[in-house]
Amino acid sequence: MKRRDFLALGVAAAAAPPRLAHASAQPRVVCVGGTITECVYALGMERMIVGADTTSLYPPVAQRLQRVGYSRALSAEGLLSLAPDLILASDEAGPPAVVAQVKGSGIRWVTLPAAHTPDAPTDKLRAIGAALGQTERAAARIRQYEAEWRRTAAWIAGLPARPRAVFVLAHGGPTLNLAGRGTAADAMLALAACDNALDFQGYKTISAEALSTAAPEVVVTTQQSVEGLGGLDALLSRPGLADTPAAKARKVAALDGLFLLGFGPRLPQAVVQLAQRARGRA
Repeated sequence: MKRRDFLALGVAAAAAPPRLAHASAQPRVVCVGGTITECVYALGMERMIVGADTTSLYPPVAQRLQRVGYSRALSAEGLLSLAPDLILASDEAGPPAVVAQVKGSGIRWVTLPAAHTPDAPTDKLRAIGAALGQTERAAARIRQYEAEWRRTAAWIAGLPARPRAVFVLAHGGPTLNLAGRGTAADAMLALAACDNALDFQGYKTISAEALSTAAPEVVVTTQQSVEGLGGLDALLSRPGLADTPAAKARKVAALDGLFLLGFGPRLPQAVVQLAQRARGRA
């Protein structure tokens, strides 16, 4: 199908009466952002989803959804071809020109800001519930989450020590990106009662000497990073890490990227698992 045909399809969909206005019609929803997709499933409204981006990996059944591309590299044609009534997207969705074009077609676009706090999951669930007309479902799921978080926070408060940690991200190849302040990774370290051994803003590559001097007791990373580097030995033998206390003790906490950094409904479980593994517990 040619580009003009895709665009015509989008305009036609926008001109039609919104499906969300009819109780008898099934709204067609596209999710852009793995955590957003997870939230829709957590509300039990996955039947509305007709497409999702490539970061939508949980629950595993979500991997069967029709893909609209990577969240930051979307195409208007791919989105409009699914004739959605509603697009739920993270504020990282892009590029901006595509977002503007799709919004201009008349399709409802709801942006959900990313936040790295214990309240972030409740904010997402509440906003998504409102967008889907499912406020009661959202309220019930939020109560469940809040109870889980209270138990997690009480458990974390009783931990006796705060290990020094570095967070390593290497999804794109051999280069190690280290997480500083203002990142989801730094927020997760704090929630799991770990101290970030690095003091800078954002993600940076640093020298082997600087990494060695940081002397982390534990390396926190994603399972995808470990796999991308060729395994745990390859990670711990990298210059700068090899002679740290973490490498010598082979203390690495590796968790799934979306689980660890998504700040979705599974946040309490992610914080507990990170805190346990950072302290050498199964």
